[in-house]
Amino acid sequence: MKNTQMTAAAASIAILLTACGGSGTKATTVSGLPQLGAATGATLGNCADLASKISFANTTITAATPVAAGVLTIAGKPVPAHCQITGQMYKRISAVDGKSYAIGFEMRLPNNWNGRFFYQTNGGVDGSVVTATGSVGGGGPLDHALNMGFAVISSDAGHSPATPFFGTDPQARLDYGYQAVGKLTPMAKYIIETAYGKKPDRSYIGGCSNGGRHTMVAAARYADQYDGFLVGNPGYRLPLAAIANIAGAKTYNTLATTPGDLSTGFTQAERTLVSNAVLAKCDALDGVADGMVQNTQACQAAFDLNRDVPTCSGSRDGTCLSAAQKTAIGGLFAGATTAAGAKIYSSFPYDAGISTGGWGWWKFSAPLALDSGAVGLIWEAPPEDPATFNGPNFALTGDLASMLTKVAATNATFTESGLSFMLPPNATDLSALKNRGAKIMVYHGTSDPIFSSDDTTAWYNGVRNANNGDASNFARFFPVPGMNHCADGPTADQFDMLTPLIAWVEQGKAPDSVQASVRGAGNAGGVNADVPASWSATRSRPLCPYPKAAKYKGSGSIEDAANFTCE
Repeated sequence: MKNTQMTAAAASIAILLTACGGSGTKATTVSGLPQLGAATGATLGNCADLASKISFANTTITAATPVAAGVLTIAGKPVPAHCQITGQMYKRISAVDGKSYAIGFEMRLPNNWNGRFFYQTNGGVDGSVVTATGSVGGGGPLDHALNMGFAVISSDAGHSPATPFFGTDPQARLDYGYQAVGKLTPMAKYIIETAYGKKPDRSYIGGCSNGGRHTMVAAARYADQYDGFLVGNPGYRLPLAAIANIAGAKTYNTLATTPGDLSTGFTQAERTLVSNAVLAKCDALDGVADGMVQNTQACQAAFDLNRDVPTCSGSRDGTCLSAAQKTAIGGLFAGATTAAGAKIYSSFPYDAGISTGGWGWWKFSAPLALDSGAVGLIWEAPPEDPATFNGPNFALTGDLASMLTKVAATNATFTESGLSFMLPPNATDLSALKNRGAKIMVYHGTSDPIFSSDDTTAWYNGVRNANNGDASNFARFFPVPGMNHCADGPTADQFDMLTPLIAWVEQGKAPDSVQASVRGAGNAGGVNADVPASWSATRSRPLCPYPKAAKYKGSGSIEDAANFTCE
């Protein structure tokens, strides 16, 4: 009976009919899977009364506060009136470190609700309850889920403040890794039902960076709870990426001309040199020389660091790389390894965005300030001693193989390893998501310096392989040429992927491309300082579903996405 119903549902969808998506998105209707229905809205009752009406296990509501229209804005637009609810779940005193823990959260419920729920996954090590608005994707957003009428939740993932010292408590580790989402989701849906008289018709979850990881973990662990998954620049193998970044710090330290200043191991001038060399070989592969590398895969075959960048015959002066630099930096792009040669994480693509300040910060500062604490205190079992922990010293003198062993280890206190609670189990098996009609859209900047788009490409190829070579009827991956970590870089990084995700989930319109724009002078979402002055302030490009890439049609303005096609 179930198969008959699924066949009937599939038959009701027109096969490959061209349809119009939202926000500059081209879409087709794809058959073969269950079609989920559209959401219908409702009106919020009295906000202040909700605090006394909400009664959910292990949950304390601290306030329910009306928020007038315009108190929040997005890209200069007033966000409509809504209700802000704050609270905590599972408040406790740790038996391990004696500290107080809870899963702090806030929800924002629109007075005029669209019938949808959005779980906002936050980045970094979490640790603070940020404003629950719900990202639509890309940098300098012009809209968000709350403004669109979603009920949105945000949380601190089970600890505060936003430092790695919560890693001394095993339960806080698990909440951060995946359990906070599992605990908050049913509670949030209960609050929505209490507020509006019905549960959400459709539920979405999304975020970038660690938020992308949270979303991929939810796709694996909580596929029954969400209909749409929006994944940005996912650090889905975050412990391994962090150790690889520490390996990079060690490498740049050996190349540094100023002791302790890693950036002197690969200077701004040298990174610009390499970026220009990449453009010289790869820019025109998409049919036009426009300062953007659209075909990242073809670029890796076309560019060779040893051949295409001059080798210094004398001192380093920004016009060449030394032989030692080429060997060391080339090794990092190929994929950092331990002293014994074991690959730690992933390769990184050569791309035009490596000359930016954001790229440099993630490579030269983050390993000492962020990655070291996360590896040593959150993921290792047992953690390093927090009383004596020194992040820069840990990164620059610690043994990489030992770090890999410890993030995979368990003991009597820490019964799940860092790799277990951080990574999605069976990451390429999305059958539960697929078979219920849910959809997942992933985007990743090709110049991301901390989480490699090569890693996400390999993941998506794994998903394709698990689905007879084609996962496009439920999962699509959109590389963002030139974008650094979640935003910025010489790129068109302003785009809305939530609108096409809704259209795909609720109407069966699969996104064949998503339009993205640069954030030049006067942009309402904020200017991207990495946009070259020679580009139009409103340049647009189609983001294409992998393995396709944008290609110039041969005529028309190179500033307009309409003159490019996905091939």
